[in-house]
Amino acid sequence: MKNYHNKKDLKNFGRRDFLKRSLISGISVCCLPVRGYSFLSENQKTDFRLSLDTPTRHFDEKRRSWVHPRAGIVPGAGKDGLPRVVMTMNLISGSDVFNTIYGLETDDLGKTWTSPEEIIPLAPHYEEIKGVKRPVVVSDFWPRWHKKTKVLLGTGHTVIYAPDWKFVSGPRPRHTSYAIYDQGTNAWLPWQKLEMPDPERFYDCGAGSTQRYDEEDGSILLPVYFRLPGAGRISTVTISRCKFDGDKLQWVEHGNELSTDVPRGFGEPSITFFQGWYFLTIRNDEKGYVAKSADGLHFDEPIPWTFDDGTDLGNYNTQQHWVTHSDGLFLVYTRRGANNDHVTRHRAPLFMAQVDPDKLCVIRETECILVPERGATLGNFGVTDVSEQETWVTAAEVMLHPGVEKYGSDGSVFVARIHWEKPNRL
Repeated sequence: MKNYHNKKDLKNFGRRDFLKRSLISGISVCCLPVRGYSFLSENQKTDFRLSLDTPTRHFDEKRRSWVHPRAGIVPGAGKDGLPRVVMTMNLISGSDVFNTIYGLETDDLGKTWTSPEEIIPLAPHYEEIKGVKRPVVVSDFWPRWHKKTKVLLGTGHTVIYAPDWKFVSGPRPRHTSYAIYDQGTNAWLPWQKLEMPDPERFYDCGAGSTQRYDEEDGSILLPVYFRLPGAGRISTVTISRCKFDGDKLQWVEHGNELSTDVPRGFGEPSITFFQGWYFLTIRNDEKGYVAKSADGLHFDEPIPWTFDDGTDLGNYNTQQHWVTHSDGLFLVYTRRGANNDHVTRHRAPLFMAQVDPDKLCVIRETECILVPERGATLGNFGVTDVSEQETWVTAAEVMLHPGVEKYGSDGSVFVARIHWEKPNRL
């Protein structure tokens, strides 16, 4: 296996190298050491190396493939005291047409995985809405270990379809969905809906693809986005503080509401906490945004993401999420300007770079590729803190658009493993 010793080598890791490795084996297809950067002081450097695994793939004649692969852990439930890693994902069969959720697991940190299986308790419900019986699906799901109650809790949102499974444009009801993983039976319990304080105001509100933050006292800062009555397609973002007792998730309060009149507004927010501050990254049709807060509920006015030289980051119309190490804050994102004009919305490759938490910008010199581009989109991804030594970023090649396979994509699900040189004390 070829070693990559510096950032120049890392950037030169191209599609041909990646294809050669991925066609040979689905496991550990690359190993990329990433060292500290010359302009950072010694205490600012956060060294790591990268490896890339492929636990499964799917692409059929109907162009169905996996989407939203995200994982949570059950500490100590794996082999020899290792965590069990539980991954969930939807099968996508059309633009925003998600079917039931599937799951797979590993008890040995990815050396072996179970085969994906339909999770029956997370299957669609049928509800009568405005006199019509419609399928209601759990989507954009994200499992995360809740330390206080020692429960793996997944959150997402619901998507409602026409009786023939055609996508329904708004206004339509949407809820934050959640479910609990039962460690005794190694199975998910039936999904539930988060009860809202003002059903009319939050008629179309969910936590789909949002990265939450759990406080030490067990309270949950859950980002949501919603469409106010009469706002059309414009979404507003807020942080909801919830309490969770291991069985029921309850809304307590929410912070200030962040909005913009740019088409479709703000969506898919993700929150983290680093060195005394809360940080929020937000999706927008034209460019990604970032905001900062002292209490996790009330955020400053969001500003567009830029590199540290002041140029636009190039991320737009797709989500970004956080990788948080005790020694450094990182953003994972997609962007323009990477010889990727053939990729829908430039949603590949998947990048990671360190963030300057004071200037709220991405440090360009630290940028590296977590998952290379093979034509298909990678924008619907997740982040999992597996241990003090590893953080995983999970993504899938979404094969909806005809012709993407000519660049080498095959519906692979990827686990980009970040191996920290220093333990992550968080």
